[in-house]
Amino acid sequence: MEAAAHIAKHEFGAAEAILRPYLKEQPGDVNAIRMLGEIGLELGALRDAENLLAQCVKLAPDYPAGRYSYANVLYKRHRFSEAIEQLDKLLHIAPNNPAYLALKAANLAEISQHQQAIDIFSELLAHDPTNASVRLSLGHAQRAVGDQTAAIDTYRKVAESSPEYGEACWSLANLKTYRFSESALETMREQLKASGGDYRKTYHLLFALAKALEDAKRYQEAMAALAQGNKLKSKTVPWSTDQFEQDTQALIDFFQAERLQILASSELHAPDPIFIVGLPRAGSTLIEQILSSHSQVEGTAELANMIAIARSLANKTNRSSKSQYPEILEQLNEQQLAALGKRYLDETRLQRQTQKPYFIDKMPNNFSHIGLIHQIIPNAKVIDARRNPMDCCFSGYKQLFASGQGFTYSQRRIAHYYRQYERLMNHWDVVFPGFVYRVHYEAMIENPEHEIRALLTYCGLEFEEACLNFHETQRPVRTASSEQVRQPINRKGIGAWKPYEAWLKPMMTELGDSVGHYPYN
Repeated sequence: MEAAAHIAKHEFGAAEAILRPYLKEQPGDVNAIRMLGEIGLELGALRDAENLLAQCVKLAPDYPAGRYSYANVLYKRHRFSEAIEQLDKLLHIAPNNPAYLALKAANLAEISQHQQAIDIFSELLAHDPTNASVRLSLGHAQRAVGDQTAAIDTYRKVAESSPEYGEACWSLANLKTYRFSESALETMREQLKASGGDYRKTYHLLFALAKALEDAKRYQEAMAALAQGNKLKSKTVPWSTDQFEQDTQALIDFFQAERLQILASSELHAPDPIFIVGLPRAGSTLIEQILSSHSQVEGTAELANMIAIARSLANKTNRSSKSQYPEILEQLNEQQLAALGKRYLDETRLQRQTQKPYFIDKMPNNFSHIGLIHQIIPNAKVIDARRNPMDCCFSGYKQLFASGQGFTYSQRRIAHYYRQYERLMNHWDVVFPGFVYRVHYEAMIENPEHEIRALLTYCGLEFEEACLNFHETQRPVRTASSEQVRQPINRKGIGAWKPYEAWLKPMMTELGDSVGHYPYN
Protein backbone atom coordinates (compact mmCIF):
# COMPACT_ATOMS: atom_id res chain seq x y z
CA MET A 1 0.00 0.00 0.00
CA GLU A 2 1.23 3.49 -0.87
CA ALA A 3 0.48 4.72 2.67
CA ALA A 4 2.92 2.17 4.12
CA ALA A 5 5.70 3.53 1.91
CA HIS A 6 5.03 7.05 3.19
CA ILE A 7 5.08 5.83 6.81
CA ALA A 8 8.43 4.10 6.21
CA LYS A 9 9.82 7.46 5.07
CA HIS A 10 8.21 9.27 8.06
CA GLU A 11 5.88 11.14 5.70
CA PHE A 12 2.97 10.87 8.10
CA GLY A 13 0.85 13.65 6.65
CA ALA A 14 0.94 12.08 3.21
CA ALA A 15 0.09 8.65 4.64
CA GLU A 16 -2.83 10.04 6.65
CA ALA A 17 -4.16 11.82 3.55
CA ILE A 18 -4.39 8.42 1.84
CA LEU A 19 -5.70 6.38 4.78
CA ARG A 20 -8.57 8.56 5.98
CA PRO A 21 -10.54 8.69 2.70
CA TYR A 22 -9.72 5.01 2.09
CA LEU A 23 -11.22 4.03 5.47
CA LYS A 24 -14.43 5.88 4.67
CA GLU A 25 -14.87 3.45 1.79
CA GLN A 26 -13.35 0.41 3.56
CA PRO A 27 -14.04 0.95 7.30
CA GLY A 28 -13.27 -2.65 8.21
CA ASP A 29 -9.71 -2.80 6.83
CA VAL A 30 -7.81 -3.53 10.04
CA ASN A 31 -4.40 -3.06 8.43
CA ALA A 32 -5.34 0.49 7.40
CA ILE A 33 -6.81 1.17 10.86
CA ARG A 34 -3.57 -0.04 12.45
CA MET A 35 -1.44 2.17 10.21
CA LEU A 36 -3.56 5.22 11.02
CA GLY A 37 -3.26 4.39 14.72
CA GLU A 38 0.51 4.11 14.41
CA ILE A 39 0.62 7.53 12.74
CA GLY A 40 -1.19 8.86 15.82
CA LEU A 41 1.46 7.17 17.98
CA GLU A 42 4.27 8.82 16.03
CA LEU A 43 2.64 12.26 16.17
CA GLY A 44 1.74 12.08 19.87
CA ALA A 45 -2.04 11.92 19.29
CA LEU A 46 -2.28 9.08 21.79
CA ARG A 47 -6.01 9.30 22.53
CA ASP A 48 -6.88 9.05 18.85
CA ALA A 49 -4.32 6.27 18.38
CA GLU A 50 -5.78 4.28 21.27
CA ASN A 51 -9.32 4.56 19.91
CA LEU A 52 -8.21 3.35 16.48
CA LEU A 53 -6.09 0.48 17.77
CA ALA A 54 -8.77 -0.66 20.24
CA GLN A 55 -11.14 -0.79 17.28
CA CYS A 56 -8.55 -2.79 15.35
CA VAL A 57 -8.28 -5.40 18.13
CA LYS A 58 -12.07 -5.59 18.45
CA LEU A 59 -12.51 -6.19 14.71
CA ALA A 60 -9.61 -8.65 14.44
CA PRO A 61 -8.68 -10.20 17.81
CA ASP A 62 -6.35 -12.69 16.08
CA TYR A 63 -4.38 -9.98 14.25
CA PRO A 64 -1.00 -9.87 16.10
CA ALA A 65 0.26 -6.60 14.58
CA GLY A 66 -2.89 -4.79 15.67
CA ARG A 67 -2.71 -6.13 19.23
CA TYR A 68 0.99 -5.30 19.48
CA SER A 69 0.36 -1.71 18.36
CA TYR A 70 -2.51 -1.50 20.86
CA ALA A 71 -0.18 -2.68 23.64
CA ASN A 72 2.32 -0.05 22.55
CA VAL A 73 -0.18 2.80 22.80
CA LEU A 74 -1.30 1.55 26.23
CA TYR A 75 2.36 1.66 27.28
CA LYS A 76 2.72 5.20 25.94
CA ARG A 77 -0.41 6.19 27.91
CA HIS A 78 1.05 4.74 31.13
CA ARG A 79 -1.56 1.98 31.28
CA PHE A 80 1.06 -0.62 32.04
CA SER A 81 -1.03 -3.45 33.49
CA GLU A 82 -3.39 -3.30 30.50
CA ALA A 83 -0.42 -3.32 28.11
CA ILE A 84 1.05 -6.37 29.86
CA GLU A 85 -2.32 -8.13 29.58
CA GLN A 86 -2.31 -7.60 25.80
CA LEU A 87 1.31 -8.71 25.50
CA ASP A 88 0.69 -11.86 27.52
CA LYS A 89 -2.00 -12.81 24.99
CA LEU A 90 0.54 -12.38 22.20
CA LEU A 91 3.24 -14.26 24.11
CA HIS A 92 0.86 -17.16 24.68
CA ILE A 93 0.94 -17.69 20.91
CA ALA A 94 4.56 -16.63 20.27
CA PRO A 95 6.47 -16.96 23.58
CA ASN A 96 9.89 -16.11 22.12
CA ASN A 97 8.94 -13.10 20.01
CA PRO A 98 11.65 -10.50 20.81
CA ALA A 99 9.44 -7.46 20.11
CA TYR A 100 6.72 -8.72 22.46
CA LEU A 101 9.26 -9.56 25.18
CA ALA A 102 11.05 -6.21 24.88
CA LEU A 103 7.81 -4.25 25.21
CA LYS A 104 6.71 -6.38 28.16
CA ALA A 105 10.05 -5.73 29.88
CA ALA A 106 9.65 -1.99 29.30
CA ASN A 107 6.23 -2.13 30.97
CA LEU A 108 7.58 -4.17 33.88
CA ALA A 109 10.27 -1.54 34.47
CA GLU A 110 7.56 1.12 34.70
CA ILE A 111 5.82 -0.74 37.54
CA SER A 112 9.09 -1.14 39.45
CA GLN A 113 9.62 -4.78 38.43
CA HIS A 114 13.15 -3.85 37.44
CA GLN A 115 14.83 -7.19 38.01
CA GLN A 116 12.29 -8.99 35.84
CA ALA A 117 12.87 -6.36 33.16
CA ILE A 118 16.66 -6.72 33.44
CA ASP A 119 16.36 -10.51 33.14
CA ILE A 120 14.26 -10.26 29.97
CA PHE A 121 16.51 -7.64 28.36
CA SER A 122 19.60 -9.71 29.21
CA GLU A 123 18.05 -12.85 27.72
CA LEU A 124 17.14 -10.99 24.53
CA LEU A 125 20.70 -9.67 24.22
CA ALA A 126 22.10 -13.17 24.69
CA HIS A 127 20.26 -14.13 21.50
CA ASP A 128 20.92 -10.86 19.64
CA PRO A 129 23.84 -8.82 21.04
CA THR A 130 23.51 -6.27 18.22
CA ASN A 131 20.08 -5.00 19.30
CA ALA A 132 20.94 -1.43 20.32
CA SER A 133 17.39 -0.56 21.39
CA VAL A 134 17.16 -3.48 23.84
CA ARG A 135 20.65 -2.78 25.21
CA LEU A 136 19.69 0.83 25.79
CA SER A 137 16.56 -0.28 27.68
CA LEU A 138 18.75 -2.55 29.81
CA GLY A 139 20.88 0.48 30.69
CA HIS A 140 17.80 2.44 31.75
CA ALA A 141 16.72 -0.38 34.08
CA GLN A 142 20.23 -0.65 35.55
CA ARG A 143 20.30 3.08 36.15
CA ALA A 144 16.90 3.00 37.87
CA VAL A 145 18.09 0.49 40.47
CA GLY A 146 21.23 2.53 41.15
CA ASP A 147 23.77 0.32 39.36
CA GLN A 148 25.50 3.26 37.69
CA THR A 149 28.64 1.30 36.77
CA ALA A 150 26.63 -1.28 34.83
CA ALA A 151 24.47 1.42 33.23
CA ILE A 152 27.51 3.37 32.01
CA ASP A 153 29.06 0.21 30.59
CA THR A 154 25.79 -0.63 28.80
CA TYR A 155 25.30 2.87 27.39
CA ARG A 156 28.93 3.03 26.22
CA LYS A 157 28.60 -0.27 24.39
CA VAL A 158 25.65 1.15 22.45
CA ALA A 159 27.45 4.44 21.76
CA GLU A 160 30.57 2.63 20.53
CA SER A 161 28.84 -0.05 18.44
CA SER A 162 26.09 2.20 17.07
CA PRO A 163 27.45 5.78 17.11
CA GLU A 164 24.47 6.95 15.06
CA TYR A 165 22.28 5.97 18.03
CA GLY A 166 22.23 9.38 19.68
CA GLU A 167 20.05 8.26 22.56
CA ALA A 168 23.00 6.36 24.04
CA CYS A 169 25.07 9.56 24.21
CA TRP A 170 22.16 11.41 25.77
CA SER A 171 21.66 8.61 28.31
CA LEU A 172 25.29 9.02 29.40
CA ALA A 173 24.92 12.80 29.58
CA ASN A 174 21.65 12.45 31.50
CA LEU A 175 23.46 10.67 34.32
CA LYS A 176 24.70 14.21 35.14
CA THR A 177 27.90 12.73 36.62
CA TYR A 178 29.41 11.28 33.42
CA ARG A 179 32.13 13.23 31.58
CA PHE A 180 32.79 12.83 27.85
CA SER A 181 36.30 12.73 26.41
CA GLU A 182 37.38 15.11 23.65
CA SER A 183 37.31 12.20 21.19
CA ALA A 184 33.71 11.43 22.19
CA LEU A 185 32.83 15.07 21.51
CA GLU A 186 34.38 14.78 18.07
CA THR A 187 32.43 11.58 17.37
CA MET A 188 29.19 13.34 18.26
CA ARG A 189 30.03 16.19 15.89
CA GLU A 190 30.80 13.71 13.11
CA GLN A 191 27.48 11.96 13.65
CA LEU A 192 25.66 15.30 13.50
CA LYS A 193 27.28 16.00 10.13
CA ALA A 194 26.41 12.50 8.90
CA SER A 195 22.76 12.77 9.95
CA GLY A 196 21.83 14.72 6.84
CA GLY A 197 19.66 17.08 8.87
CA ASP A 198 17.22 14.32 9.94
CA TYR A 199 15.93 15.72 13.25
CA ARG A 200 15.08 12.23 14.55
CA LYS A 201 18.80 11.38 14.42
CA THR A 202 20.13 14.62 15.83
CA TYR A 203 18.28 16.04 18.82
CA HIS A 204 19.59 13.39 21.26
CA LEU A 205 23.12 14.15 20.11
CA LEU A 206 22.59 17.90 20.41
CA PHE A 207 21.36 17.67 24.02
CA ALA A 208 24.27 15.35 24.86
CA LEU A 209 26.74 17.67 23.15
CA ALA A 210 25.34 20.64 25.09
CA LYS A 211 25.89 18.83 28.40
CA ALA A 212 29.45 17.86 27.43
CA LEU A 213 30.28 21.42 26.38
CA GLU A 214 28.80 22.80 29.60
CA ASP A 215 31.03 20.48 31.62
CA ALA A 216 33.97 21.95 29.67
CA LYS A 217 32.68 25.47 30.50
CA ARG A 218 32.24 26.24 26.79
CA TYR A 219 28.93 27.93 27.45
CA GLN A 220 28.37 29.73 24.15
CA GLU A 221 28.84 26.51 22.17
CA ALA A 222 26.67 24.64 24.67
CA MET A 223 23.89 27.19 24.27
CA ALA A 224 24.04 26.92 20.48
CA ALA A 225 23.65 23.13 20.70
CA LEU A 226 20.81 23.51 23.22
CA ALA A 227 18.94 26.01 21.07
CA GLN A 228 19.20 23.77 18.02
CA GLY A 229 18.26 20.63 19.97
CA ASN A 230 15.19 22.26 21.50
CA LYS A 231 14.09 23.61 18.13
CA LEU A 232 14.27 20.14 16.59
CA LYS A 233 12.66 18.35 19.54
CA SER A 234 9.76 20.82 19.64
CA LYS A 235 8.71 19.51 16.21
CA THR A 236 7.93 16.13 17.77
CA VAL A 237 5.96 17.31 20.82
CA PRO A 238 2.88 19.45 20.15
CA TRP A 239 2.19 22.27 22.61
CA SER A 240 -0.18 25.26 22.62
CA THR A 241 0.52 28.05 25.10
CA ASP A 242 -2.89 29.58 24.29
CA GLN A 243 -4.70 26.32 25.07
CA PHE A 244 -2.80 25.84 28.32
CA GLU A 245 -3.64 29.37 29.42
CA GLN A 246 -7.31 28.80 28.56
CA ASP A 247 -7.33 25.51 30.50
CA THR A 248 -5.73 27.21 33.50
CA GLN A 249 -8.29 30.01 33.42
CA ALA A 250 -11.12 27.46 33.18
CA LEU A 251 -9.90 25.80 36.39
CA ILE A 252 -9.66 29.14 38.18
CA ASP A 253 -13.13 30.16 36.99
CA PHE A 254 -14.70 26.88 38.10
CA PHE A 255 -13.05 26.36 41.49
CA GLN A 256 -14.38 29.51 43.14
CA ALA A 257 -15.25 29.76 46.84
CA GLU A 258 -18.98 30.17 46.17
CA ARG A 259 -19.15 27.02 44.05
CA LEU A 260 -17.03 25.03 46.48
CA GLN A 261 -19.62 25.69 49.20
CA ILE A 262 -22.22 23.71 47.23
CA LEU A 263 -19.94 21.25 45.42
CA ALA A 264 -20.08 17.69 46.75
CA SER A 265 -16.98 16.22 48.37
CA SER A 266 -15.87 12.60 48.46
CA GLU A 267 -16.77 10.30 51.35
CA LEU A 268 -13.38 8.61 50.92
CA HIS A 269 -11.16 9.21 53.95
CA ALA A 270 -8.02 7.39 52.78
CA PRO A 271 -4.84 9.35 53.64
CA ASP A 272 -2.54 7.19 51.48
CA PRO A 273 -1.34 9.48 48.68
CA ILE A 274 1.26 12.19 49.01
CA PHE A 275 1.31 14.19 45.78
CA ILE A 276 4.44 16.16 44.85
CA VAL A 277 3.62 18.72 42.16
CA GLY A 278 5.27 21.62 40.35
CA LEU A 279 7.51 21.93 37.34
CA PRO A 280 9.96 19.26 36.24
CA ARG A 281 13.47 19.85 37.63
CA ALA A 282 12.12 21.83 40.61
CA GLY A 283 13.39 19.46 43.31
CA SER A 284 10.51 16.99 43.42
CA THR A 285 12.80 13.93 43.28
CA LEU A 286 14.78 15.27 46.24
CA ILE A 287 11.57 15.63 48.26
CA GLU A 288 10.44 12.16 47.19
CA GLN A 289 13.77 10.62 48.22
CA ILE A 290 13.60 12.32 51.63
CA LEU A 291 10.04 11.16 52.29
CA SER A 292 10.56 7.65 50.92
CA SER A 293 13.45 7.24 53.37
CA HIS A 294 10.77 7.26 56.10
CA SER A 295 9.63 3.87 57.37
CA GLN A 296 5.96 4.70 56.69
CA VAL A 297 6.30 6.04 53.13
CA GLU A 298 6.85 4.32 49.79
CA GLY A 299 8.14 6.17 46.76
CA THR A 300 6.66 5.08 43.44
CA ALA A 301 7.02 7.18 40.28
CA GLU A 302 5.43 9.92 38.19
CA LEU A 303 2.00 8.30 37.97
CA ALA A 304 -0.37 9.29 35.17
CA ASN A 305 -3.51 8.01 36.93
CA MET A 306 -4.89 11.34 38.16
CA ILE A 307 -4.39 12.87 34.72
CA ALA A 308 -6.21 9.86 33.23
CA ILE A 309 -9.16 10.41 35.58
CA ALA A 310 -9.35 14.07 34.57
CA ARG A 311 -9.27 13.05 30.91
CA SER A 312 -12.04 10.51 31.42
CA LEU A 313 -14.16 13.23 33.05
CA ALA A 314 -13.43 15.52 30.10
CA ASN A 315 -15.12 12.92 27.87
CA LYS A 316 -13.57 14.32 24.70
CA THR A 317 -14.29 12.14 21.68
CA ASN A 318 -11.57 13.86 19.64
CA ARG A 319 -9.06 16.69 19.91
CA SER A 320 -11.50 19.36 18.74
CA SER A 321 -14.49 18.46 20.94
CA LYS A 322 -15.26 20.51 24.07
CA SER A 323 -14.07 19.24 27.42
CA GLN A 324 -16.70 18.55 30.10
CA TYR A 325 -14.09 18.86 32.86
CA PRO A 326 -14.12 20.47 35.40
CA GLU A 327 -17.81 21.46 35.01
CA ILE A 328 -18.91 17.81 35.19
CA LEU A 329 -17.92 17.77 38.88
CA GLU A 330 -21.12 19.71 39.63
CA GLN A 331 -23.12 16.65 38.53
CA LEU A 332 -21.34 14.17 40.81
CA ASN A 333 -22.46 13.26 44.33
CA GLU A 334 -20.36 12.17 47.30
CA GLN A 335 -20.49 8.48 46.36
CA GLN A 336 -19.48 9.12 42.74
CA LEU A 337 -16.56 11.28 43.84
CA ALA A 338 -15.51 8.62 46.34
CA ALA A 339 -15.61 6.05 43.53
CA LEU A 340 -13.17 8.20 41.54
CA GLY A 341 -10.87 8.39 44.56
CA LYS A 342 -11.09 4.63 45.02
CA ARG A 343 -10.35 4.16 41.32
CA TYR A 344 -7.16 6.16 41.75
CA LEU A 345 -6.09 4.11 44.78
CA ASP A 346 -6.93 0.80 43.10
CA GLU A 347 -5.07 1.68 39.90
CA THR A 348 -1.96 2.91 41.71
CA ARG A 349 -1.83 -0.21 43.89
CA LEU A 350 0.04 -1.81 40.99
CA GLN A 351 2.94 0.59 41.63
CA ARG A 352 3.18 -0.17 45.35
CA GLN A 353 5.62 -2.90 46.32
CA THR A 354 5.17 -2.72 50.11
CA GLN A 355 2.40 -2.45 52.70
CA LYS A 356 3.53 0.97 53.92
CA PRO A 357 0.52 3.20 54.73
CA TYR A 358 1.59 6.16 52.55
CA PHE A 359 2.87 6.39 49.00
CA ILE A 360 4.17 9.20 46.81
CA ASP A 361 2.88 10.20 43.40
CA LYS A 362 5.35 12.71 41.98
CA MET A 363 3.71 13.49 38.64
CA PRO A 364 4.59 17.22 38.47
CA ASN A 365 1.71 18.10 36.12
CA ASN A 366 -0.81 17.16 38.82
CA PHE A 367 -0.70 20.78 40.01
CA SER A 368 -3.45 21.38 37.45
CA HIS A 369 -5.61 18.78 39.21
CA ILE A 370 -5.36 19.89 42.84
CA GLY A 371 -9.04 20.85 42.75
CA LEU A 372 -9.94 17.34 41.59
CA ILE A 373 -7.64 15.77 44.20
CA HIS A 374 -9.28 17.87 46.92
CA GLN A 375 -12.75 16.71 45.89
CA ILE A 376 -12.08 12.98 45.47
CA ILE A 377 -9.31 12.28 48.06
CA PRO A 378 -9.76 15.10 50.60
CA ASN A 379 -7.26 13.64 53.10
CA ALA A 380 -4.43 13.46 50.59
CA LYS A 381 -1.31 15.55 51.10
CA VAL A 382 -0.07 17.86 48.34
CA ILE A 383 3.47 19.27 48.29
CA ASP A 384 4.42 22.04 45.86
CA ALA A 385 8.10 21.77 44.89
CA ARG A 386 9.15 25.35 44.10
CA ARG A 387 12.50 26.51 42.73
CA ASN A 388 13.95 29.82 41.54
CA PRO A 389 12.15 30.53 38.23
CA MET A 390 15.32 30.96 36.17
CA ASP A 391 17.04 27.89 37.62
CA CYS A 392 13.87 25.85 37.23
CA CYS A 393 13.05 26.92 33.68
CA PHE A 394 16.61 26.70 32.42
CA SER A 395 17.04 23.24 33.96
CA GLY A 396 13.88 22.14 32.16
CA TYR A 397 15.10 23.69 28.91
CA LYS A 398 18.34 21.67 29.17
CA GLN A 399 16.50 18.41 29.77
CA LEU A 400 15.43 16.00 27.05
CA PHE A 401 12.42 14.24 28.56
CA ALA A 402 11.47 10.66 27.81
CA SER A 403 7.96 11.72 26.83
CA GLY A 404 5.61 14.70 26.96
CA GLN A 405 6.56 18.00 28.60
CA GLY A 406 6.29 19.80 25.25
CA PHE A 407 6.35 23.18 27.00
CA THR A 408 10.04 22.77 27.90
CA TYR A 409 11.43 22.95 24.36
CA SER A 410 11.28 26.73 23.99
CA GLN A 411 12.48 29.51 26.28
CA ARG A 412 9.21 31.41 25.99
CA ARG A 413 7.03 28.31 26.30
CA ILE A 414 8.57 27.11 29.54
CA ALA A 415 8.55 30.59 31.08
CA HIS A 416 4.89 31.03 30.09
CA TYR A 417 4.13 27.63 31.64
CA TYR A 418 5.84 28.69 34.87
CA ARG A 419 3.72 31.84 35.01
CA GLN A 420 0.51 29.86 34.55
CA TYR A 421 1.61 27.34 37.18
CA GLU A 422 2.38 30.16 39.60
CA ARG A 423 -1.01 31.76 38.91
CA LEU A 424 -2.91 28.52 39.47
CA MET A 425 -1.00 27.62 42.64
CA ASN A 426 -1.80 31.07 44.06
CA HIS A 427 -5.46 30.34 43.36
CA TRP A 428 -5.36 26.95 45.11
CA ASP A 429 -3.81 28.67 48.14
CA VAL A 430 -6.81 31.00 48.29
CA VAL A 431 -9.64 28.48 47.80
CA PHE A 432 -8.02 25.54 49.66
CA PRO A 433 -6.03 27.27 52.43
CA GLY A 434 -3.54 24.91 54.06
CA PHE A 435 -4.22 22.03 51.66
CA VAL A 436 -0.95 22.52 49.75
CA TYR A 437 2.44 22.66 51.49
CA ARG A 438 5.20 24.54 49.67
CA VAL A 439 8.85 23.50 49.78
CA HIS A 440 11.39 25.94 48.37
CA TYR A 441 14.37 24.09 46.95
CA GLU A 442 16.83 26.73 48.13
CA ALA A 443 15.52 26.61 51.72
CA MET A 444 15.92 22.82 51.71
CA ILE A 445 19.53 23.20 50.55
CA GLU A 446 20.36 25.90 53.13
CA ASN A 447 18.71 24.33 56.19
CA PRO A 448 17.81 20.71 55.45
CA GLU A 449 17.04 19.48 58.96
CA HIS A 450 14.64 22.34 59.70
CA GLU A 451 12.88 21.93 56.35
CA ILE A 452 12.69 18.14 56.60
CA ARG A 453 11.21 18.28 60.10
CA ALA A 454 8.58 20.79 58.94
CA LEU A 455 7.78 18.66 55.88
CA LEU A 456 7.30 15.54 58.00
CA THR A 457 5.06 17.46 60.39
CA TYR A 458 2.82 18.52 57.49
CA CYS A 459 2.60 14.88 56.39
CA GLY A 460 1.69 13.78 59.93
CA LEU A 461 4.89 11.75 60.28
CA GLU A 462 7.34 11.42 63.15
CA PHE A 463 10.90 12.57 62.48
CA GLU A 464 13.30 9.78 61.48
CA GLU A 465 17.06 10.21 61.08
CA ALA A 466 16.97 8.26 57.80
CA CYS A 467 15.23 11.22 56.16
CA LEU A 468 18.35 13.33 56.74
CA ASN A 469 20.49 10.58 55.22
CA PHE A 470 18.20 10.16 52.21
CA HIS A 471 21.14 9.68 49.82
CA GLU A 472 21.85 6.33 51.49
CA THR A 473 18.36 4.99 50.77
CA GLN A 474 18.36 2.12 48.29
CA ARG A 475 15.32 2.33 46.02
CA PRO A 476 14.65 2.59 42.28
CA VAL A 477 14.56 6.16 40.91
CA ARG A 478 13.49 6.68 37.31
CA THR A 479 13.69 10.45 36.83
CA ALA A 480 16.40 12.74 35.47
CA SER A 481 17.61 13.42 39.03
CA SER A 482 18.24 9.76 39.87
CA GLU A 483 22.01 10.15 40.36
CA GLN A 484 21.78 13.52 42.11
CA VAL A 485 19.49 12.24 44.89
CA ARG A 486 21.99 9.49 45.64
CA GLN A 487 24.44 12.20 46.75
CA PRO A 488 24.31 14.43 49.86
CA ILE A 489 22.60 17.82 49.52
CA ASN A 490 24.75 20.37 47.68
CA ARG A 491 24.41 23.79 46.05
CA LYS A 492 25.39 22.78 42.49
CA GLY A 493 21.94 23.46 41.07
CA ILE A 494 21.64 27.00 42.46
CA GLY A 495 22.41 29.72 39.92
CA ALA A 496 23.29 27.24 37.17
CA TRP A 497 21.61 29.50 34.60
CA LYS A 498 23.91 32.48 35.21
CA PRO A 499 26.75 31.52 32.80
CA TYR A 500 24.07 31.52 30.07
CA GLU A 501 22.43 34.79 31.05
CA ALA A 502 23.40 36.59 27.82
CA TRP A 503 21.36 34.09 25.76
CA LEU A 504 18.32 33.73 28.03
CA LYS A 505 16.60 37.06 27.41
CA PRO A 506 13.42 35.46 25.96
CA MET A 507 13.02 33.36 29.10
CA MET A 508 13.70 36.27 31.47
CA THR A 509 11.33 38.57 29.59
CA GLU A 510 8.48 36.04 29.63
CA LEU A 511 8.98 35.30 33.34
CA GLY A 512 8.68 39.01 34.12
CA ASP A 513 8.21 39.80 37.80
CA SER A 514 8.11 36.10 38.77
CA VAL A 515 11.89 36.32 39.13
CA GLY A 516 11.89 39.39 41.36
CA HIS A 517 9.05 38.08 43.55
CA TYR A 518 10.74 34.77 44.27
CA PRO A 519 11.99 34.75 47.88
CA TYR A 520 15.37 33.15 47.08
CA ASN A 521 17.41 35.04 44.45
